[in-house]
Amino acid sequence: MHDALTAGVAVYNAGEHHAAHDAWEATWLELETGTDDERFLHGLIQFTAVVYHGRRRNWSGAGKLARSAGGYLDGLAADYRGVDLARVRAYLARVAADPEYVERARPPSLRYEGDELGAAALSLDALDVAAAVVAEEYGFDEDVVARAVVYAREEERTAQSRFRALVVDFVQDAARRGLVYDRLRDHVQRRRREETDVEGLFE
Repeated sequence: MHDALTAGVAVYNAGEHHAAHDAWEATWLELETGTDDERFLHGLIQFTAVVYHGRRRNWSGAGKLARSAGGYLDGLAADYRGVDLARVRAYLARVAADPEYVERARPPSLRYEGDELGAAALSLDALDVAAAVVAEEYGFDEDVVARAVVYAREEERTAQSRFRALVVDFVQDAARRGLVYDRLRDHVQRRRREETDVEGLFE
C-alpha cells in the first residue's frame, strides 16, 4: 500500500487531482469493505473527486462527495498512515457546507509524515506508479515511461540519475510535461539502440 499511497499523494500535490485517484484505486479495490484502510483510500479518492468536480463548477456533485468522503474518513486517526487527515477533513467540511468554497480557496496539499510530498521524494516503485497514472491520464506512451523507470533502476546501481530526474519532471512539471516526455522518449530510444548494438556483438 505504501507505494500506491505515496504515489497518489505526490501526483495530487503536482496538481493532478483527477489522476491521483488512479494511483490508489487498484489497492482500494482489493481491500475488504469497511476496514480502516478501505475507508481511508475510499475517502481520499472521493476527496480528489471533490476537488475535480468543484473546479468544474459541479457544485452539487462536489457537495455530495464532500459529505460522503468526510463520512469515510470520520473516526480515523488524524495522521492515519502518515497522511494529515485533519486538513483534509476540515476542507471537506467547508465544501459540504458551501460547495462553492472550492472556487474561492485552493485545495489543501496532502502532507505525508509532515511533508508536502513531491515526486522527487518517492521511491522508484512509487515513482513508477505515479508516472504510469500521469501517462495514462494524458495519453502518453506508457511503455516508454515504464522503460524509463527500468533504466532509472539500473542507474541507481551506478550512481547516475538522468532517467530518474526526467521521470520526476514528467510527473510534477505540467507546464513542460510534453517537452520532458520527448526527451525521455529520445533517451529511452537511444538506450534501446545501444542495448541492441551490444546484443548484436554476441550473436
